[in-house]
Amino acid sequence: MEQKIEIVQMKEELYDASIALSQFAFQYVRSPEEIERTKQQFLAEPAVKWAAIVDGQLAAQAAVFDLYTYIGGNRFAMGGVAGVATWPEYRRQGLVAKLLVHALEGMKDRGQSISFLHPFAFAFYRKFGWETYIEYKSYTIRTDQLPARQLINGRIKRVVMEASANVIGQLYEAYASKYNGTLARSELWWEYRVNKRKPGQTAVYYDTADKPQGYIRYEVKNSQMTIHELVYLNEEARSSLWSFIAQHDSMIERVTITAPSDDLLPFLLDNPRIQQETIPYFMARIVDAAAFVEQYSFESADYEDHIVIAIKDEHAPWNNGLYMLNIAESGKANLVPYEYCASNNGQNSVELSIGTLTTILLGYMNILQLYQYGRVQGVESIINRLQERIPERNTYLMDFF
Repeated sequence: MEQKIEIVQMKEELYDASIALSQFAFQYVRSPEEIERTKQQFLAEPAVKWAAIVDGQLAAQAAVFDLYTYIGGNRFAMGGVAGVATWPEYRRQGLVAKLLVHALEGMKDRGQSISFLHPFAFAFYRKFGWETYIEYKSYTIRTDQLPARQLINGRIKRVVMEASANVIGQLYEAYASKYNGTLARSELWWEYRVNKRKPGQTAVYYDTADKPQGYIRYEVKNSQMTIHELVYLNEEARSSLWSFIAQHDSMIERVTITAPSDDLLPFLLDNPRIQQETIPYFMARIVDAAAFVEQYSFESADYEDHIVIAIKDEHAPWNNGLYMLNIAESGKANLVPYEYCASNNGQNSVELSIGTLTTILLGYMNILQLYQYGRVQGVESIINRLQERIPERNTYLMDFF
């Protein structure tokens, strides 16, 4: 008997069914009080929740949060995919594929030109166009390996997070905007996500002019300091905050912290042989290539570039095809469908998938590296030209969803 499948936007009446599926799929249990608080968050956070209904029953679900991310110092509207789950009896029937394609169409309609997600399996989401865009370093440092304490010229002030939200928020945004792929956090995001997931103490570093230049958010438990966030705007703030961390040496045995992939802490230590690991984290996908390129800032130059690009994207047909990438001297660019470029004979195009294009433009991967591994096809001289126009900027993400 053929099943009736509907993809609908989830409303409040499906909340109980949704939370039951989430608790089963992600293996957690909420108390009635926690479920009620989560419901308030469900209703308050800007997001679109999609449900796959099979014969009148919730079979699968996915949420797309309305978020913003920094790329090249600019804010891009981003669809954050999360909470993808299916009841076992409905798995391997293509429901998640239907939800993801539906979500992509919705993101395009809402002007979200890029999407992020945390994968349960990287290979699964690669099939739908998402690609790894970030990795981070994880350090575990014994107290005898911490940076040597220094005289702090400014001052460290322990603060109450809620009372210092503006200072902390401004420091975070200034720091986050230096990377590609960080979140531009809203007040609701701080309230529901950051403050709940990252408990403990907060301290701000002020320089000699009494200007805030960095902060640390951490907790101490079972002789371990867990640093949730270490944000600094200059070297003075970084070294001062690490001196503050070292001041806890009498009450801890180790420090754990995550850092951007370009972090140089081991090099700066007297003993760089600390425990460290590099961990692939989130995936990204350009949702609307033309809209993304319109907002993206390429490197400026004293010449224009006109490069034919063949994009492969089977799940977002509006991206799939041949384009002329026009990059002005200023770095502003657009993508024009190839049929409007009759003066070009179609030779010397650069061919790549939407996922590969995403990871290159975000700066996680170098186009020449991917060319060498067969992930990009084309003439090397043309690929070199494109590489020269892509800004070098590291990726980082301090959040989870």
